[in-house]
Amino acid sequence: MGAVELILIRHGESEGNAAASAAQAAGLEVIDVKHRDADVPLSKTGRMQAMALGLWWDGLPAAERPGTVWCSPYLRARQTAEIAGLGPASGLRVDERLRDRELGILDTLTAVGVAARYPQEARRREWLGKFYYRPPGGESWVDVVLRLRSLLADLDQSEDGRRVVLVCHDAVIWLLRYVCEGLNEQTLLDLAAVSVVRNGSVTRLVRPSGRGCWKIASFDEVAHLEAGGVPVTKHAGDTNVHPR
Repeated sequence: MGAVELILIRHGESEGNAAASAAQAAGLEVIDVKHRDADVPLSKTGRMQAMALGLWWDGLPAAERPGTVWCSPYLRARQTAEIAGLGPASGLRVDERLRDRELGILDTLTAVGVAARYPQEARRREWLGKFYYRPPGGESWVDVVLRLRSLLADLDQSEDGRRVVLVCHDAVIWLLRYVCEGLNEQTLLDLAAVSVVRNGSVTRLVRPSGRGCWKIASFDEVAHLEAGGVPVTKHAGDTNVHPR
């Protein structure tokens, strides 16, 4: 037997999210970020979203409150969990396998920047699609899947019969769904082409028996943000996900 419920939380809006959206809207090639990806902090809006998550957490009945919180080591995820007050007094279980997808040489570039500076990579990306394309020095979605399979095996060994929170990133949430629900490439990309995982959102996967495939109970829920009058932000990756 293993875990019976996974509560997947995307971190609040980060300064990098806001900078990327601004650069894309302005047609710029480079995103103006002042930190390496692991050290990008939450924006002011992201901190508000984390506080709203804390109110949601505090309102959970004791019987429904998860006992363990696993968290990406990236600052924006840790700040989200800490501001929200998630997890036991002993602290978060930080695991590098929950980190965001690494972009290699394409890091800090918009789609316009990639096309201008690495046109061959832009063509490779279109040809292979988001699932299999690996930028030089970076990761494909498949690479992320491999580390998540390892993480889920460890989680099942240590979280028998428990509800567990995972504070992480949008690509990681999509790929946890891929593994846990037994999706295939086409189904995953079809979903990712029409949906986004919003900042501070909550997605729930359930498996009452603690064995076998998981079922999606809710996806990208942001009612706790709306109830608190907190801005709901969409900062997704490329929507062009299918191979051409």
